[in-house]
Amino acid sequence: MRTRVWCGTTAALLGLLAAGCGTDAKDRADGSEGKTAGGYPVTVADCTGAETTFDAAPKKIVTSNASSLELLLRLGAGDKVIGTGFPPGKGTLPGELDAQAQKVPVLGKAVIAKEKLLGSGADVYIDTFASMSGMGGGGMGDAPSEAEFKTAGIKHIYLKSTACAPMGKGPVTDLSAVEGDITSLGAVTGTTAKAQELVTGMKTKVDAVQKAVAATPQSARPTYFFFDYDAGTKQPTVVCNRQIANALITLAGARNAFADCDGDFKQVGWENVVSKNPDWIQLGVRDRGSEAANKQAFDEAQRWLETNAATQGLKAVKEGHFLRIGSERTTIAGVANADTVQEIAKALYPGKVG
Repeated sequence: MRTRVWCGTTAALLGLLAAGCGTDAKDRADGSEGKTAGGYPVTVADCTGAETTFDAAPKKIVTSNASSLELLLRLGAGDKVIGTGFPPGKGTLPGELDAQAQKVPVLGKAVIAKEKLLGSGADVYIDTFASMSGMGGGGMGDAPSEAEFKTAGIKHIYLKSTACAPMGKGPVTDLSAVEGDITSLGAVTGTTAKAQELVTGMKTKVDAVQKAVAATPQSARPTYFFFDYDAGTKQPTVVCNRQIANALITLAGARNAFADCDGDFKQVGWENVVSKNPDWIQLGVRDRGSEAANKQAFDEAQRWLETNAATQGLKAVKEGHFLRIGSERTTIAGVANADTVQEIAKALYPGKVG
């Protein structure tokens, strides 16, 4: 699989039928050139500008993980999904979305095996990984080449907000790339109206938070550490400035303690965390499938910080400034990112954020 390079996704993608950095400016401006009355053909581009054109909505979709699956479910295109990798745990998604997600065949509990993916019968594969560290193209399995996808009759497209962000040219500080992915998937699956509704809802929530925290200067905003408990405690894994979590933290009116780290994730030493001495710590726990199991995991993460010699003296620990927000909706692109922004801001700015 060839290396992907971030080419930038902006808010201008909203409402467009032709998404991606490689499409012609005129096409992207009016969204109509060369299209049929039903909205097709639709062209999307990967991070290098390589284009994929759809003459009709795909009928058999395979998703690489729960992120792209959830977006399709929210768009109302979940009935087209014939398989997924990294499935969401039972109870991870809200209400009816969870019931729908549990019916999707699991092609792999982690990365889908190459042979299974190519033989799935899919007409499109939505890839969340691409150049993500340790995923796609090597670290977690032998990914198919573009030629192999073509031979199998599978169109290969990406969620650029996650697949390309690690190769970005600068920090991720807003949700425009996530919104662009939603808009692009809406165009591909013929659910543009629903995509616009989802994006509008996200923007409404985030804009309200931005207005509420606007008066607080950057230098006065609290520092924030995402403690990825499930990544292990021997050596902490931190979120850097090109991870979607950096955008959520920034939009919520905080300062990512590791915003000076270029990339998505990085392992550091506890001495680095101590030197940052964050004002707030998010207990990053992956969904365990039930409220009781989640509470137990959050309790364990907090207890570890409170009893570990290296962390018990941190300002956030001594003041009890912990947030219990799941890892998935913080570090994986999706509609719930806006809810996380709102939840962080409510904790950090009590009385200011509704």
